[in-house]
Amino acid sequence: MKTFSYEIRDSVGIHARPAGLLVKEAKKYESRLVIKKDEKEADLTKLMALMGLGIKCGDTVSVSAEGSDEDIAIHALEAFFKQNL
Repeated sequence: MKTFSYEIRDSVGIHARPAGLLVKEAKKYESRLVIKKDEKEADLTKLMALMGLGIKCGDTVSVSAEGSDEDIAIHALEAFFKQNL
């Protein structure tokens, strides 16, 4: 399992547009991808679960990947977060 933490910098947090793009990115990989905020977590391929976390600017999240392509997936997702969130 690979993991990284990231502080959300987007002024409105993970709202509909970036959440949709994030789900689309996550669906490219076979690994199980999970985002966690505090004690709550969601599968990154499930838009409503992701939106349900209510992630706001300044929140720190951790993202984990577990599976056959976890190395590629975690690096791609970390890059996505840095560029978009």
